[in-house]
Amino acid sequence: LSKVLDLPPENLIKSISAVPVSKKRRVADFQLSIASVTEDSSSDCLAPDLNLQAQKLAERLKCDAVVSEISAGPGTVNFTINRELLAKTVLQQVLKDGSEYGVKSELFSTVPKQKAVIEFSSPNIAKKFHIGHLRSTIVGLLGVGFQLFGNKEKLKTSPLQHLFEVYVQINKAAEDENTKKLAKDFFRKLEEHDEQTLSLWKQFRDFSIDEYIRIYKRLGVHFDEYSGESFYQEKSKEVLKMLENKGLLQKTIKGTGIVDLSEKKDLSSFSTVMRSDGTSLYITRDLAAAIDRMNKHNCDTMIYVTDKSQSNHFQHLFQILKLMGYDWVERCQHVSFGLVQGMKTRRGEVIFLEDVLNEVRSRMLQNMASTKTTKEIEDPMETAEKVGLAALIIQDFRGLLSSDYQFSWDRAFQSRGDTGVFLQYTHARLHRYDEVLYRSSQDLQPKHIVSYLLTLRQGSVSSKLHARF
Repeated sequence: LSKVLDLPPENLIKSISAVPVSKKRRVADFQLSIASVTEDSSSDCLAPDLNLQAQKLAERLKCDAVVSEISAGPGTVNFTINRELLAKTVLQQVLKDGSEYGVKSELFSTVPKQKAVIEFSSPNIAKKFHIGHLRSTIVGLLGVGFQLFGNKEKLKTSPLQHLFEVYVQINKAAEDENTKKLAKDFFRKLEEHDEQTLSLWKQFRDFSIDEYIRIYKRLGVHFDEYSGESFYQEKSKEVLKMLENKGLLQKTIKGTGIVDLSEKKDLSSFSTVMRSDGTSLYITRDLAAAIDRMNKHNCDTMIYVTDKSQSNHFQHLFQILKLMGYDWVERCQHVSFGLVQGMKTRRGEVIFLEDVLNEVRSRMLQNMASTKTTKEIEDPMETAEKVGLAALIIQDFRGLLSSDYQFSWDRAFQSRGDTGVFLQYTHARLHRYDEVLYRSSQDLQPKHIVSYLLTLRQGSVSSKLHARF
């Protein structure tokens, strides 16, 4: 192409892309977009009409040891690569690059390396890990609940289970006005650094994080930093002072603090940032966290991953940061996810993620027990865990993150079809192309990777290779 078009090879790289794999028909491997090279080219072979340009260029190009077929398409020149050479080259590159395969592509060479701070999962202190986690402030209620129903021995032997039982009990009593008042008092004492209250909260937090680390490990997830919203209670007071100094904090008749977010400043839209007793709210602590993290990490982007019910919250958060004069808020983003519906274990409705993980492993072990391959596996439990997690994750990521979806155990565990189990079976013949990684890196949607993996397995190579656990 470089010789025929009289263009430097580096000018052509961006104009060549991989052709998406098709289940219905055989397609070429790569294509050159004629429109993208027309402006850069001084070659006489390029006529005004794109289709004619493509046809003329295709005629001037010759096949060789690398390219086995060249054809013209609508405004494109298509290339089919020598299958044997392609497989050999790709596998060599995979072995050479390891986990960096795809990321070392020319496509990413122009993308600057950036530092990103990503906040995700957001479980509640002392609440068992929920499959569809919602974040809220429960510390006040839990503190009061433990003072009323808590048992120190049970707290030591089975911390989260006991704290969850306490939370259920106090939740039943939460409608009582006196209980609500006690919860507010507990939270206020916490912000005032009352020694006894702070000590109890720290126990809750330490037990919770230990439990979360254990479950995260099963998922293969590691966090560089654990800093819950409560970490920013003190800094949230500074945020309130800043809002006041900038003339953004207004007081209502009830004494609560609000920030006017309306364009006409008529309070048609506002955000409450302070309770009437002067204590902070979830959004106040998130403001403090955002400012602190940006100062600490000086990151290029800050991404929040939570369920879509919190979209309004993050919209308010970013608006307030902008009003405060933080231009870096333009680099903040909320990635929302939908709800999982219809998920049940054999014991009934699923509440906790750990129940789901155990169910996944149990079902996969049963499936494996009915196949001959089980005898060849050294550690069936570990294999069941990994394959089961793949089944869970692939069903979760197949669509847009923001979409709700109906979970199906039968569909998740099918050994054939568009499932995580089948991806594990065919892992040896599946590799992610850089174009797919690039798309996911641009819009932060994992669906492109999953979609590609599921369609690639239909390729001609799949009938020749067989994957094992």
